[in-house]
Amino acid sequence: MKGMIFTQLLEMIEDQFSPELADRIIGACDLPSGGAYTAVGTYDHHEMVQLVTQLSQETGIAVPDLLRSFGKHLFGRFVANYPHFFVGIQSAFGFLEAIERYIHVEVRKLYPNAELPSFTCTSQPGQLTMVYRSPRAFADLAEGLIRGCTEHFGEPVEIQRDDLSGGQGTCVRFLLTKRS
Repeated sequence: MKGMIFTQLLEMIEDQFSPELADRIIGACDLPSGGAYTAVGTYDHHEMVQLVTQLSQETGIAVPDLLRSFGKHLFGRFVANYPHFFVGIQSAFGFLEAIERYIHVEVRKLYPNAELPSFTCTSQPGQLTMVYRSPRAFADLAEGLIRGCTEHFGEPVEIQRDDLSGGQGTCVRFLLTKRS
């Protein structure tokens, strides 16, 4: 997992809670990296699991809620740091449908070793079905990113979720329906 994801998680913790809490969480975890992340480095996704689990223990907020919140935060950082990904895209569905054929292609150019989840999209008027696949089981984070996207474009969307991996979170179908 790219270090940029870790640095953004720690930034969110510092902004939403406190720098002291971020330091306490890092200190409480047994992290091979020692909690020293660089944006271009690559780290084991289990470190993310440890950090979020410790944050949950410290705050009393459930891990899925923290991951969704982080996904929304992360989407906002993508908008700020990678504005060229949004040029010419007019809607949330348009952006989400472009993840595999454009966004992930460009990310792989920047970070050739990036291990990205996959998203298969099918659309019909007013609905988009996205199937998330990743061995890292961060469907809650993906949902947060989706919610961040729909909020960014100001489009009210209902999201239904179905775990296709028997509760493992490695393959999840999201059904997005535009609300009027």
